[in-house]
Amino acid sequence: MANQRNSRNGGRGIWIFNHTIRVLASAIAVAVFVFFTHSFLFTSHSHDHHSLGLGSGSYGFGSGRSVLAVKTESPKPKLDLLRKQADDHRSLALAYASYARKLKLENSKLVRVFADLSRNYSDLINKPSYRALYESDSLSIDDEPTLRQFEKEVKERIRVTRQVIAEAKESFDTQLKIQKLKDTIFAVNEQLTKAKKQGAFSSLIAAKSIPKSLHCLAMRLMEERIAHPEKYTDEGKELPPELEDPKLYHYAIFSDNVVAASVVVNSAVKNSKEPWLHVFHVVTDKMNLGAMQVMFKLKDYNGAHIEVKAVEDYNFLNSSYVPVLRQLESANLQRFYFENKLENATKDTTNMKFRNPKYLSILNHLRFYLPEMYPKLHRILFLDDDIVVQRDLTGLWKIDMDGKVNGAVETCFGSFHRYAQYMNFSHPLIKEKFNPKACAWAYGMNFFDLDAWRREKCTEEYHYWQNLNENRTLWKLGTLPPGLITFYSTTKPLDKSWHVLGLGYNPSISMDEIRNAAVVHFNGNMKPWLDIAMNQFRPLWTKYVDYDLEFVQVCNFGL
Repeated sequence: MANQRNSRNGGRGIWIFNHTIRVLASAIAVAVFVFFTHSFLFTSHSHDHHSLGLGSGSYGFGSGRSVLAVKTESPKPKLDLLRKQADDHRSLALAYASYARKLKLENSKLVRVFADLSRNYSDLINKPSYRALYESDSLSIDDEPTLRQFEKEVKERIRVTRQVIAEAKESFDTQLKIQKLKDTIFAVNEQLTKAKKQGAFSSLIAAKSIPKSLHCLAMRLMEERIAHPEKYTDEGKELPPELEDPKLYHYAIFSDNVVAASVVVNSAVKNSKEPWLHVFHVVTDKMNLGAMQVMFKLKDYNGAHIEVKAVEDYNFLNSSYVPVLRQLESANLQRFYFENKLENATKDTTNMKFRNPKYLSILNHLRFYLPEMYPKLHRILFLDDDIVVQRDLTGLWKIDMDGKVNGAVETCFGSFHRYAQYMNFSHPLIKEKFNPKACAWAYGMNFFDLDAWRREKCTEEYHYWQNLNENRTLWKLGTLPPGLITFYSTTKPLDKSWHVLGLGYNPSISMDEIRNAAVVHFNGNMKPWLDIAMNQFRPLWTKYVDYDLEFVQVCNFGL
């Protein structure tokens, strides 16, 4: 402790010393400037009152009259003035030399030049012939040649000193240095802002691109589906009763990523105590339906029940009922997404991600239609396709929801992730209905009480606000803002250990926090199936990839 205290005291002493040096240097600079100005004014006045001929209004000597051109009874005052000028400029040169040393200028030559100039004045003043002049009580006419020579040498040295100071002044001009530094900082900030925008855009492109191995896998699975349709189709078969049994544990997974959806199911099944009591409802688009059907038919899931359907199978999801589908037909919205050039897309890095068409995908908005998709169910757990389940989740079905609709983990801390960050509170409708300081919560693992949902008419509430936001004046695109609105007063906070977020953008999440989590969420751009994923977190996801499947091996997935 003593050593630490001494170290702190020593550090503080060094700081005080450095601060004192800086203050001293600044004081010297100000003093030199005042001294310089005073000397200038003094000399100018001396020209008016004493007619020394040191130039018109400055220290110039081109057209001034000689000291000896003025007849006077005693040349002593003029000698004193000349000596004072020499002494003043010697002090000025010394001050500049001292200031140059304290600032540790790169060009140390200035120090030597000013020091030499100072010595030249000392040598001049101490010459025996000139010393005799100002030690004498009075001067005679015989001393005039010596006085004239002294005047000539003083003026010559003053001229040289002025020239050197003028050339070196920029090095000592603090205001000029500050302005140049400001200009440099501004230019660097401009470059940094531009680089950030370009980097954000490049990151977005990387995040939304489909890796070659993932595309290969989807194509191989589809090829298998076309070659052997009888093995994978459920058409004409009776619907298993488990898919609608409200006594079982039901999950909803909406995805067009074959591997991601399979990892969610694999991780949930492997960490469940009784897999045969779990039912997974996987919904994808028509393009990926065949691949999904093959993927989930290739292996046994320890008795767990898996339903694979296409979003097109739900006939009620049409543009006359779903606001997002109707808005997609709007010419303005199509221009917003599909007619933006690179320079327009990178203007706003904060909202750049919302320009991705995935936010218009109906798969992204299916979460608002769960009661209609599964009319016989009472409760369901919604899972994003970028999550990994690490422990049995049946405890969620034992939570008392207190009449709330949505069970979710809150994400706010301090002033971050409050409603004000997601909605436009300058709009009177938003300002009137919601508290800007209300705590936001996470989508990705949400436990929904479907009976309470139907009672509260949450889907109708979602439609109301989504229609009002057709021109994007209430919030930017995405599903979290309308979710925050729809479940504003009907969300029950869950313990944070149920759902840990940030594995797709935050490298500083502690491994202890991750190990204790029931679900980890790779939200962010660095998805675990991409090359840009964070290496320390990727194994949490890859351990549930079916690398033993032939199709995965053929496509070199993960290699």
